[in-house]
Amino acid sequence: MSVSRRIICVFTLTVSCPSPSYSLYSRSFVFFRSSPISLVRSLRFSSSLSHLTMPQNQRRGGYREQRWKENPNATRLSPAMESASAAAVTNRFGALSIAEQKSDVAVPSTQFESVGVANHTPVQGQKAIGKPKLYGTVSGATTVEVEKAPTDQTTAEILGNGAQTVAAEKSSAALSKLFRGNLLENFTVDNSTYSLAQIKATFYPKFENEKSDQEVRTRMIEMVSKGLATMEVSLKHSGSLFMYAGHEGGAYAKNSYGNIYTAVGVFVLGRMFREAWGTEASKKQAEFNNFLERNRMCISMELVTAVLGDHGQRPQDDYVVVTAVTELGNGKPEFYSTPDVIAFCRKWRLPTNHVWLFSTRKSVTSFFAAYDALCEEGTATPVCKALDEVADISVPGSKDHIKVQGEILEGLVARIVSHESSKHMEQVLRDFPPPPSVGASLDLGPSLREICAANRSDEKQQIKALIQSVGTSFCPDYLDWFGNEATDVHSRNADRSVLSKFLQAHPADYSTTKLQEMIRLMREKRFPAAFKCHYNFHKISSVSSDNLYFKMVIHVHSDSAFRRYQKEMRYKPGLWPLYRGFFVDINLFKENKEKAAEVAKDSNDLVKNVNSNNATLGKDGLADEDANLMIKLKFLTYKLRTFLIRNGLSILFKEGPAAYRAYYLRQMKIWNTSPGKQRELSKMLDEWAVYIRRKCGNRQPSSSTYLSEVEPFLEQYAKRSPENQALIGSAGNLVGAEDFLAIVEGGRDDEGDLETEREVAPSSPTYPVKDTISKDEGLIVFFPGIPGCAKSALCKEILNAPGGLGDDRPVHSLMGDLIKGKYWPKVADERKRKPYSIMLADKNAPNEEVWRQIEDMCRSTRASAVPVVPDSEGTETNPFSLDALAVFMFRVLNRVNHPGNLDRASPNAGYVLLMFYHLYEGKSRREFDSELIERFGSLIKMPLLNSDRSPLPDSVKSVLEEGINLYKLHTNRHGRLESTKGSYAKDWAKWEKQLRDILLANAKYINSIQVPFEFAVKQVLEQLKTIAKGDYKMPSTEKRKFGTIVFAAVSLPVSEIQSLLDNLSEKNPKVEAFLKDKNMKTSLKRAHVTLAHKRSHGVTALASYGLFLHQNVPVDFTALLFSDKMAAFEACLGSVDGEKINSRNQWPHVTLWTDEGVAAKEANTLPQLFSEGKATRIDFNPPITITGVIEFF
Repeated sequence: MSVSRRIICVFTLTVSCPSPSYSLYSRSFVFFRSSPISLVRSLRFSSSLSHLTMPQNQRRGGYREQRWKENPNATRLSPAMESASAAAVTNRFGALSIAEQKSDVAVPSTQFESVGVANHTPVQGQKAIGKPKLYGTVSGATTVEVEKAPTDQTTAEILGNGAQTVAAEKSSAALSKLFRGNLLENFTVDNSTYSLAQIKATFYPKFENEKSDQEVRTRMIEMVSKGLATMEVSLKHSGSLFMYAGHEGGAYAKNSYGNIYTAVGVFVLGRMFREAWGTEASKKQAEFNNFLERNRMCISMELVTAVLGDHGQRPQDDYVVVTAVTELGNGKPEFYSTPDVIAFCRKWRLPTNHVWLFSTRKSVTSFFAAYDALCEEGTATPVCKALDEVADISVPGSKDHIKVQGEILEGLVARIVSHESSKHMEQVLRDFPPPPSVGASLDLGPSLREICAANRSDEKQQIKALIQSVGTSFCPDYLDWFGNEATDVHSRNADRSVLSKFLQAHPADYSTTKLQEMIRLMREKRFPAAFKCHYNFHKISSVSSDNLYFKMVIHVHSDSAFRRYQKEMRYKPGLWPLYRGFFVDINLFKENKEKAAEVAKDSNDLVKNVNSNNATLGKDGLADEDANLMIKLKFLTYKLRTFLIRNGLSILFKEGPAAYRAYYLRQMKIWNTSPGKQRELSKMLDEWAVYIRRKCGNRQPSSSTYLSEVEPFLEQYAKRSPENQALIGSAGNLVGAEDFLAIVEGGRDDEGDLETEREVAPSSPTYPVKDTISKDEGLIVFFPGIPGCAKSALCKEILNAPGGLGDDRPVHSLMGDLIKGKYWPKVADERKRKPYSIMLADKNAPNEEVWRQIEDMCRSTRASAVPVVPDSEGTETNPFSLDALAVFMFRVLNRVNHPGNLDRASPNAGYVLLMFYHLYEGKSRREFDSELIERFGSLIKMPLLNSDRSPLPDSVKSVLEEGINLYKLHTNRHGRLESTKGSYAKDWAKWEKQLRDILLANAKYINSIQVPFEFAVKQVLEQLKTIAKGDYKMPSTEKRKFGTIVFAAVSLPVSEIQSLLDNLSEKNPKVEAFLKDKNMKTSLKRAHVTLAHKRSHGVTALASYGLFLHQNVPVDFTALLFSDKMAAFEACLGSVDGEKINSRNQWPHVTLWTDEGVAAKEANTLPQLFSEGKATRIDFNPPITITGVIEFF
């Protein structure tokens, strides 16, 4: 039915709410019908009506008592129907059937589930804009219930005899017309075109902490200590993200839908219902689907299964754990708090995670201490036991990690939540006791692994078998996986023009406005993300030439996009977050002129009203930077399997054992692994490399089943010693997976749903400089810079420096501007010819592709590399500031006869420098420096700007910003086309002249802000000489500075202990005689009173001292005890803030001296030796007091 033939019926309903907090609420309802059918609509309401925007306690947790309900038996007209005599079709899209009616019969009364008829209702009480759902009557067929048969059987199989032919023909015709490209290609955007976007599924935004992990921990402790927040900790199950929004809302993986990942997810979730509800499962599954779709909700889960590839340990069972519940509404998604998630899950008997709450300073400091004690050896049993003991509240998960996944624990996630969370959790635990699992003993049919094992031909066969096994009550149609019979030959991928048309069309509601804003920003800033559009098979019957439906997947390719987007949100608080797992339904449609004018006016008013009411606080009233405080804490027993073994397979088999060793050593340095564990792991990994290469030859094991090779090796290795067992954590319970592994066509995960985990460090390894630079290997000096950074001038100075770099290795330079052909292969050839030389690579090395080539050269030619970068503060998204860019441009425009023809005679010199500048876009200076240090183990900064310089003149700043904006416009339209060509050629010519004029006018300023070149050369030479000698100390990258802890102690100043011994020696002949032949000043390096030891006293005891970390405590020395083998002070500990500090040792003491071959712990036996007459005791009266500091070691 065309828009021109629709009759628009509009009425306004005003609801007065009794609560004074609710204002009068006006809502316009719009109905469309096709002439000549008359439409009579009656509304009946429940006794009480509530405003759409409820208080927080009503919106969360699903406790909504005041509602308008939609009659499940209500009849609707499909918008595809042209007349009342059209045959009845099943309305799959609303999950409602269309009954036989006469044209003059009124449509039955309808109750409304939510305020407003349409799904398009704006949030915050705003006026509805756009097309609502359509209602009407048809005749000529009997009612058919969609739930009784999957739509995969095609429309003709589902419909009754009176309608099947017509419906099948209509569906086939619509699909044929759509896929020929006619509808989308001919759909033009004009003033009557509108877009309506609804989020269908999403997971939490990915927030990257700007602060270091240690700073985040400190801030968390501070907030909890002040009563501003509670810290929540949950287990990180080792699986993949799965989201579910109902059988029509859809099942989604992280970046895809309609594939093996979502089929497995639906099967496992369906099986969870069977386990929980037993014989009631089918009924509850249907109710759950209805609930999610009626309330526009999505649940997110960690899908843990052995059929989708290996992580850290192959799970014993296949299961899901609910990690988030989201109300999608028609505005910004709202995520339930964890107590509300638990209430929701217990109501529906869904699996929950293990959660701990820490609401006091003592508990939160104990938690971090417990993690530090366990981070290198922790497995599920000791970790959960320790956290149970130190937490204020512990809520066990309904799925026991130890039983269903195993002992290898990926990690913990700690985040800041409302300070009221503890009270809320206690209330939920009282109101919602753990539900029974009545179906656990029943025969649930074939398992996931059995189904996958029985269907090995291809991915499609496995998907179909899984979906059929789920049953029609939970999965009544297969549209997202297979479409229907008419769509089998068509691709579901839509043309890219969908996105541009969506952005050009007028937004029909507030959500659409915000989503358009988000996508425009990401495209403008060129974030690494894709916006994949697909045809929406659920809406095929509603498609017409002026009404198109699509699904959009927002696929973020790199975590850098989340970091950059966060920065944009700080400048634009009204921006919606960039979510992980982001799926949107899009409707492009047209309205007539009158309605279009009304919609345009209402849309403008809507945006103005909402923008003026943007909130400034994050969730729970916390400031955004605190509301998003989160830290992930992983365990070494997991990381050694995934990061060190699995992710290192390609390096080991493609580049050899030496490259593999470099890789794992660098990873351990990044993690700040303790020296002892590094030695143990190195020994084990070297042995693993020999074992697997000998067994597999040149055939690299698959990362999907790598545990089949790893676990037998680890099991045998662990049996050799208790130390090996602690290193491995757990081994020997391997579950075979080869026979039931899910089939992913092409052998890889195109959508990134089973993405290989990556640490912060880049994938390519190299040797840290301090450990590897020696006289028998070479050195590559390279320059990640921009033209004009003075690298060639610097290289000349280095070549001419007296004595070179302080050793006898020859120094060579290869100038990029004089090399014909590819530069870096020439450097590699030169390195092979002169392997022990120092090579100055005189060419800008601006990106990771070049850095990887340099790393490859280092491995293949036995060399180290050191980057030299111009020092600059940078911007939030670029390591070079505008001040530095101005200097570089000024230098380039003042040089003549440049070998590379980049000088004042170059007509596009400014454009070329902007091109280099943008090669670094997306990294702050801190991120840039950190990545170079992590890749190459060193970094030399060449001084560039005076620190006390005055600000950049406005004219210079403006011309640079204008050039940057022009560059973005140019590259968005023309890509890498030269600036002298294309539609902006005249603008570039004008800007280049303006740039020269302004820089020349400010020459005095630009010269004044630069440090003298001689000073810069001197600084670089000194740093290079230090590196060449091997004395270089790697600078901080502000990574995790804390490591594993073994014991807690009161650290005492050695100088005061020495003074005390000297005084005693002068006053007591026995002490003097004892100390006479002992050089205490040399032997006594450290003094402490041990409080607790992990091995002797346990993790909880050790963690309890976290409350007093770095606090001063007085220590009273009451006696000196010594024998011919050892000596120690007897100690009595004082108090911190009124709380007595007690040592877990039976005899608190400070060990002063032990004879050769005697362990320090033997000093504990001195009181016993004294009682036996084998030691001497000298009491102090009064005691002697020295103040110490409580520390972890």
